[in-house]
Amino acid sequence: QVQLVESGGGLVQEGGSLRLSCAASGGAFNRFAFGWVRQAPGKEREVVAAIARFGVSIFYADSVKGRFAISRDDAENMVYLQLNSLKSEDTGVYYCARNPDYNNLISSGESDYWGQGTQVTVSS
Repeated sequence: QVQLVESGGGLVQEGGSLRLSCAASGGAFNRFAFGWVRQAPGKEREVVAAIARFGVSIFYADSVKGRFAISRDDAENMVYLQLNSLKSEDTGVYYCARNPDYNNLISSGESDYWGQGTQVTVSS
């Protein structure tokens, strides 16, 4: 059974930092690209970061470039998102996504499985 379990969200002031984690189980981890998809109230779902198999390519949305960093640990089946210099517009639920096609993940934000997400709230 495939599971994606996100953690690490919370309430933080503007300028603060958080580190999100995604524990993936039940599948061949290194066969997938992974990403983080943000859903904010009243806004469209946004792929904020993605990392290809073996980390050979990384994508960041313009809105987070230079502030967020995605990484993966294939030995531990973990994906991380370091959030720095947080802004109020970063508020939302962050979901871990997996897709065998890196480019499709970036363009569509599609994932074959979803976790419960983790809430990030940035106060101004």
